Amino acid sequence: MASPGTSAVQRWRKCVDSVLDNLTDEQMQSLKTNCEERDFFVVHHLTELKEGGISPLIHGTPITCKVENTERYTTRSKVRVCTLYTVRLTHGEFTWTVKRRYKHFQDLHRDLYKHKVLLQFLPLGRFGIQRQQMAGLTEEMPTLHGADRIRRTSSKPKYLEEYLNNLLENNFYRNLRGMLDFLAISPLSFIRDLGTKGLEGYILKRSGGHRVQGLNCIGHHQFCFRWSRRWLVVKDSFLLYMSRDPPIVSFVLLFDPELKVLVGRCYTDTKHGVCIENFSRKLVIKCTTYRQAQWWSHEIRSLSERCDFIQTHRFNGFAPPRPDTLTKWYVNGNGYFSDLADALEQAKEEIFITDWWLSPEVFLKRPATNTYWRLDKILKRKAEQGVKVCVLLYKEVEMALGINSGYSKKTLMNLHPNIKVMRHPDHVASVVVLWAHHEKMVAIDQSVAFMGGLDLAFGRWDDSDYRLSDLSPPRRTADPDLESDTVDSSAIPLTDPESGQKCEDEVDLSCNALMWLGKDYSNFIKRDWTQLDQPYQDNVDRTQVPRIPWRDLGAVHHGKAARDLARHFIQRWNFTKIFKNKYKDDFYPYLLPKSHCTADKLPFSVPEARKASVQVLRSVDRWSAGTCERSILNAYIHVIENSEHYVYLENQFFISCADEKSVHNTIGDAIVKRILRAHSEGKKYRVFVVIPLLPGFEGDISQGGGNAIQAILHFTYRTINRGEHSILSRLKEKMQDEWTQYFSLCGLRTHAQLSNLPVTELIYVHSKALIADDRRYIIGSANINDRSMLGSRDSELAVLVEDEESVPSVMNGEEYQAGPLALALRKECFGVLLGAKSDPTLNIDDPISDHFFNNVWNKIAQSNADIYEQVFRCLPLDSIRNLRELVDHVNARKISLADPEKAKQELQAVRGILVHFPLHFLCGENLLPPLKSKEGMVPVEVWT
Repeated sequence: MASPGTSAVQRWRKCVDSVLDNLTDEQMQSLKTNCEERDFFVVHHLTELKEGGISPLIHGTPITCKVENTERYTTRSKVRVCTLYTVRLTHGEFTWTVKRRYKHFQDLHRDLYKHKVLLQFLPLGRFGIQRQQMAGLTEEMPTLHGADRIRRTSSKPKYLEEYLNNLLENNFYRNLRGMLDFLAISPLSFIRDLGTKGLEGYILKRSGGHRVQGLNCIGHHQFCFRWSRRWLVVKDSFLLYMSRDPPIVSFVLLFDPELKVLVGRCYTDTKHGVCIENFSRKLVIKCTTYRQAQWWSHEIRSLSERCDFIQTHRFNGFAPPRPDTLTKWYVNGNGYFSDLADALEQAKEEIFITDWWLSPEVFLKRPATNTYWRLDKILKRKAEQGVKVCVLLYKEVEMALGINSGYSKKTLMNLHPNIKVMRHPDHVASVVVLWAHHEKMVAIDQSVAFMGGLDLAFGRWDDSDYRLSDLSPPRRTADPDLESDTVDSSAIPLTDPESGQKCEDEVDLSCNALMWLGKDYSNFIKRDWTQLDQPYQDNVDRTQVPRIPWRDLGAVHHGKAARDLARHFIQRWNFTKIFKNKYKDDFYPYLLPKSHCTADKLPFSVPEARKASVQVLRSVDRWSAGTCERSILNAYIHVIENSEHYVYLENQFFISCADEKSVHNTIGDAIVKRILRAHSEGKKYRVFVVIPLLPGFEGDISQGGGNAIQAILHFTYRTINRGEHSILSRLKEKMQDEWTQYFSLCGLRTHAQLSNLPVTELIYVHSKALIADDRRYIIGSANINDRSMLGSRDSELAVLVEDEESVPSVMNGEEYQAGPLALALRKECFGVLLGAKSDPTLNIDDPISDHFFNNVWNKIAQSNADIYEQVFRCLPLDSIRNLRELVDHVNARKISLADPEKAKQELQAVRGILVHFPLHFLCGENLLPPLKSKEGMVPVEVWT
């Protein structure tokens, strides 16, 4: 017959298993077996672990203590002298100190003894495991009092040390709540990914202090607050406070350059107060004694001094350059999405996603023959495995944009409780209507992070073929030996590897070979996206309307750079949670940043990544992240000013050249100054700029394109060649026509057959990249305009990657040491743009030689532009200088329609996809929107 104690243990184990049934086998094993540290996933299961009775201590690892120091001091009443003992504790690789008076030892002894006595009368079912442990005690509880004290040792500190060590040798005593509080231990103490043990203990914290509009009540600060008892935890790059019953994190304060730790009534308006300030909050805590306040303030300063984030770094950025970082660039979405899908499959703890637009039904690997690699299915699969998925979406102004973030949020939130989605900003509450969260980033376990210009959304996936059509794919046959070679059947599992059953969905994809399904096939200039809740319905007629190919750049980073990107996400997530009332409940958790001391311990890495120096840059403001920064702009200007041979800019927008009225960023000015410097020094220097031929707004360009298209064109031409502030106007003033040897502006275009007729379409350049001197490059989400660069407007992310290794190359006909990553990226870009991959004789090794710049780059761009104009008369054109000529152009004869065979022959001479950007299109018109139009009523800042 089983003993009562045994059955209680069984019930307890059953309770633990039921509480942790959502954890993976690996997670459960790490909790219940001997290991050197706690896994990071514990931070998301604090309540469950407490309910399951799992100790915060590392299983099978002893705790030892040593009383290292004593301090004697007189109380304020000067009646008695007190002694303060400094106790150093060791638990595995973790060491920390606590300061305790003899009274604290007495309180501990009393609590342990009381618990031991009361335990005999508590219900067996709930406390059976503790009663069994108590029954197994082989020795009496160590005594803190008695005559044998002097006999044991003549030193009181030595005796207290022995007393504590004797208690800690027994599992029953060391796991009791009173002992854990005495030792300053919480469930967050021994998680290696959170850094050192740090400082912990009970404090009283004062409400308020948020430096966010609307979060502090109206009234004098001395009266309009309340005190709450919380457990404070200080780590190497942040601090938090939490409740203990249940253990829920209530606030996280990240260390930043504004961090101050101040002690005294003059700073806190309270006795024994400590004021902890950062950019977003002034937190006031109250300690029990003057000495505790002094010690805690000293410890917080000491822990924060080693933090990278308490000072600004190069370009006034929040993060320093991270040397020896594994990184990889991507041109186009195919490789980016594919590697991202594989990385998401590796997630064990957390997935962070922030996007301007997210389509849950987007496929990450193509062609799709089932839904295994569809984004929502991947996220649901990982959530079911216990991974916490946190998504931050831009909350659009619905009248202005149709990206339907509400649908994306609802769709994802309905998949699994482990998927949390926030949208920001609330336009009325935050008084932010004009600006957007424009960054795109995915962080996995805070160890690998993808970022760049690619939203996880429809229309973004593409490859270097830039196909205009996606029609009538060959059907698969039952015999795999007879399948088309163009379809990689190994790219997508045909069955769910766990269940072995075919995935179910709204449509049958078993025979699909289309690359772009439903809304993914897009021509947003002909028709913008609508009805996104019907993802498999086409948005345009794909038999008549060519798609617009999408060119974009992205990157993936590992280790410390990935931690920096994750920290930025955490800062935004926690800021949004504080700011929006609907997110303040416990369903949306506070997120904790991992320590950089474990960043080099990678759980996995992306294939073909190489090491380089990586610095994370951003544009943020108080409205977007609770802090201010515009390091992206500073980095762009620095790289341009310090470039020696060339800069290559590929960007969705090109709006610059400051006039301190409508435009404020000085990227265009830096280009002008650098070219003028090269001209005055008689040195060779090139600037390559690639932008879209037309802005990405819906509108019929043959009818003028609509006010939005014209507004962007106005500010683009104002930057390039129209007006006194433009680049070419300022260059011509100093060097006349010699500017053509320094500056080249191009767009991208391609052609194909659709319904047996030749068709053409621009390739939409959505990239946000810069390459300089084959040694460094910037990739991110930031456009070249004020919205992205000033920091006070849209929020953005970017990275500056600098090669640390070198490979032999050539520059201006001479031997040159280039960086392997930057060189390969520039050659990939130039090779696709110029058609070098189909023409082995085309040499793109030397980007600044006269032969390459004049006889390859500019010659191919001009030849292609002439052919497209002759065959299609496609807009924009240099010959169309006003709206009257635009109207006449509609009826102009087009060879593509009149003589398709001749058109086909002419198009054979096109090389690559590069065309010169037309500098004189509609130059006789004022392209600013009419004041009475809705576009004319919005502030000019919307367009710049």
